[in-house]
Amino acid sequence: MVARCGLGADVPVPRAEPVYTVASIVNAADNQSDKLAPNTIATIYGANLAYSTAGITAGDVHGGVLPIMLGASETTVIIGNSPAGLFYVSPGQINFLVPPNLLPGPVTVYVDVDGSDGSKGPVPLTLARAAPALFQLESASGSMEAVATQVDGSLLTSSSPAKPGDVVVLWATGLGATEAPQPDNYLQVPTAAAPLVAGANLSILLDGVAVPSSAIDYAGVAPGYGGLYQINLTLPKSTGKNPEIRLQLDGAISVPKVYLPVVLN
Repeated sequence: MVARCGLGADVPVPRAEPVYTVASIVNAADNQSDKLAPNTIATIYGANLAYSTAGITAGDVHGGVLPIMLGASETTVIIGNSPAGLFYVSPGQINFLVPPNLLPGPVTVYVDVDGSDGSKGPVPLTLARAAPALFQLESASGSMEAVATQVDGSLLTSSSPAKPGDVVVLWATGLGATEAPQPDNYLQVPTAAAPLVAGANLSILLDGVAVPSSAIDYAGVAPGYGGLYQINLTLPKSTGKNPEIRLQLDGAISVPKVYLPVVLN
């Protein structure tokens, strides 16, 4: 990057090194560090991560493929030698998709801003097979509620809760591999439903008790959204008021004290 001085000559602009650590790389759904898996929506917090702020638009998704660079910031995120798909970049935050083509195990994460990351080495990270996390919002009372909707798309809230027996849709990330053909480009946004791989053994805990597997009508990718998963759940008749909800998968479990708005009949 260069700037024009008063005499008309191009002079180099000092490049500030991006600042980030392994602890500042988190699951975007629950902000937990060290909780990432392939095909997980994640966030990097730091400084000097981009020159400007840009969010993904429909025009950035060429041929249904997520961009690896947004706006004029010239920021890229490299994980295990694969460029990550980008949703949002700013000087203090990057939202990205962990490449779905990666395998669980040790990787490195490297943020490059227009070649400015010369002295900052990549940071190590270990990917799990699954890193289940529910997207959540703070309620009016200050508690955390799972982002969930009715089948008609209306958001569940304390003023518009579900009832036992209702079908609700939970929104999550980090649920791992699905039964779908490998696309030509690993950053291809899914266009059709694809359930979790057979034997994934997803459990949904309401107040610590696993719901029957027959109550999980669908668990897999959300068509049209990279890294987003949906779970269609029929709430058991025994569901209590505003139960704590957690996801358990491949030995990993989502954070506690996240509640589902439910009112009893």
